[in-house]
Amino acid sequence: MQVYEGLDIITNKVSAQEQRICRHHMISFVDPLVTNYTVVDFRNRATALIYLPETKFLLLWEEPIITLNLCSGKFLSIPRSLQVFEETGISHSEFLHRQHTEEGGGPLGGPLKFSNPCILWLHADQAVLDERLDKRVDDMLAAGLLEELRDFHRRYNQKNVSENSQDYQHGIFQSIGFKEFHEYLITEGKCTLETSNQLLKKGIEALKQVTKRYARKQNRWVKNRFLSRPGPIVPPVYGLEVSDVSKWEESVLEPALEIVQSFIQGHKPTATPIKMPYNEAENKRSYHLCDLCDRIIIGDREWAAHIKSKSHLNQLKKRRRLDSDAVNTIESQSVSPDHNKEPKEKGSPGQNDQELKCSV
Repeated sequence: MQVYEGLDIITNKVSAQEQRICRHHMISFVDPLVTNYTVVDFRNRATALIYLPETKFLLLWEEPIITLNLCSGKFLSIPRSLQVFEETGISHSEFLHRQHTEEGGGPLGGPLKFSNPCILWLHADQAVLDERLDKRVDDMLAAGLLEELRDFHRRYNQKNVSENSQDYQHGIFQSIGFKEFHEYLITEGKCTLETSNQLLKKGIEALKQVTKRYARKQNRWVKNRFLSRPGPIVPPVYGLEVSDVSKWEESVLEPALEIVQSFIQGHKPTATPIKMPYNEAENKRSYHLCDLCDRIIIGDREWAAHIKSKSHLNQLKKRRRLDSDAVNTIESQSVSPDHNKEPKEKGSPGQNDQELKCSV
């Protein structure tokens, strides 16, 4: 979100003073009304700015997976698939297969763009992190967050709201911290002071909650993407504990410098990468079809999660209930129609003889 102009506080951009000390690139250069700026656009522009001493740089790109290729059952980007076919003459699936089989490739993709990368992961205890995130929101409010939101809403969003065409799913408008104050911004000055204060309080609380949820999501992504699926194309992850910022020098700065310097010089760092148990046979791109849910699931882990999911278990219960009803119906139909009829009383011998003659 920092690539867009505006909302400097809510997107936590470095200050002008910090930028004078250390130059920052790729900040505030996209018009806020642009909604189709992609990670590929960012990559192409950023790559041109990267200086690679001796081809060693700590960087990893991951292509987004957004649509379904109906022929192969794999999730692929349609525009990217068309581009691959136009440039290479082969299908996207075949192109990926060849990447995976290249030297340095694996189940997660082809060889990395840069050789010998590593990842430095700054992490803290969850309780400490939650407290910091709440304080961060309070600090943003003190720094003029509400004034920034009002100004941005008036310049870029008020007209859309009046036409009921506001979009909080694309571009900078999806930034955490803007849409949470939607009710407050559109009713300010149009309702009582008490109602406005309640909506403001609601927006602040929503911002704190969504910020903490996003932090948890980021941690899960790191664990799932890098720690739970190690392999030849997954860089080592070095954890740096930041729960106690008073120990920043010895816990973060010094270990980080030692790790980076070791990689630049081609040595093995003294620090040990984070390890998590994993299944070496796990396939991220395996294909699974769930007949019950009528869904295609890609990946062993995703399949394991799906068959334990609430939606799948509900479908399983429905199927078992239908099967049980069908069995009961079949069993009831297999019973003789006369099974429950009471036997007729015997008549007199003469009457029985007469019935027998009639039947003959």
